[in-house]
Amino acid sequence: MGQINLARVVAGGLLAGLVMNISEFVLHAIVLGPDGERLAEQWKQAGLMGDPDPTLLVWLVGATFALGVLAVWTYAAIRPRLGAGPKTAICAGLLVWALSYLYAAVYVHAGVTILPPKLTWFPAAWSLVEVPVATLAGAWLYRE
Repeated sequence: MGQINLARVVAGGLLAGLVMNISEFVLHAIVLGPDGERLAEQWKQAGLMGDPDPTLLVWLVGATFALGVLAVWTYAAIRPRLGAGPKTAICAGLLVWALSYLYAAVYVHAGVTILPPKLTWFPAAWSLVEVPVATLAGAWLYRE
């Protein structure tokens, strides 16, 4: 069991984050864009929200890159026990998915009753593919 190669974790994590950010753009700007815009307009009319903070997008993109690094770090951490390769990368991706997207969807669904289920559960289902695929891409760059 060697040391985790942090430079490779970061490189693979940035690749994984790029894959996730592209996927998130497709999901939220194209696939769910009209639904999100409609909901935002309803919330504005009801006084529930103002104009969005433009720095929020920067924070979300950065957090997604950080999630990519965390996913590849998880792969590197479990790799000595489960072995290197795609199966381990997918397991790491599923773990990161469950601890981030699934948890968030359950939390939002249970607590934010004004958010339509489609805008809660569709992103969770989408990311069930997105995160393991992104982790697989990032793990491809990882070497100890």
